[in-house]
Amino acid sequence: MSNERLRSALLARSMTIQDLAEAIQVNPKTVERWITQGKVPYRRHQYATAAVLKVDVTTLWDDARTVDSASDLAKAEIGTVYPHRHTVPSGLWREIYGRAQKTLDVLVYSGLFLSEDPLFHELLKAKVAAGVRVRILLGDPDCAAVRQRGIDEGHQIMDGKIRNALVLYRPLMRSHPDIGFRLHDSTLYNSLYRADDEMLVNPHVYGIGAYMAPVLHLRRLGAGGLFDTYANSIEHTWENARPITDADRGA
Repeated sequence: MSNERLRSALLARSMTIQDLAEAIQVNPKTVERWITQGKVPYRRHQYATAAVLKVDVTTLWDDARTVDSASDLAKAEIGTVYPHRHTVPSGLWREIYGRAQKTLDVLVYSGLFLSEDPLFHELLKAKVAAGVRVRILLGDPDCAAVRQRGIDEGHQIMDGKIRNALVLYRPLMRSHPDIGFRLHDSTLYNSLYRADDEMLVNPHVYGIGAYMAPVLHLRRLGAGGLFDTYANSIEHTWENARPITDADRGA
């Protein structure tokens, strides 16, 4: 039996089977079978489809496997888990940020690998020019949390890494004051890299640098899920962070 609800939802969004397949990263023939043969997707794909079509998942499927629980949603939002940050494809950071249309956030202590990337700087300029809200949150190099993180990583130079990042960002701060830069003094348990409804989460692990810790690639599929938990921490940190001064920039 065909799934006319899914077909109607696609039409309502003026989307084709190809559009949906590309949005949720599956084969178009798979989507076609969901419609013409009534095949029921994996729960992860159910949530992803519902998010793209902006409907409740139970509007499209009502089989026994569709359980709208926090646990199911959290699992569905995890796209890929990388064992170490250095194993993340090198272009993925810019690829994700390149898709941002509304929000681009970086919440780190230093995030030195991004500040050293001139292509990332150009991407930030292009995004803010297109009306994207860009926010870069770095750790306050003089705060206790930064000193402790340096100790935890075993190098005690986290403050110096942040100051290097500030120097690298200095031309960008001067030429594009509409890019938001702030310093925070939070105890940061994860470095977060958000572009709209996508996020890379890099947990901090005692005794090793962030580049050795895992990375989770999340996609927001519904309110109250794992993605929103991390996104809310960005908002709280931004609200309590302070603007960067000339003294901080070394100007």
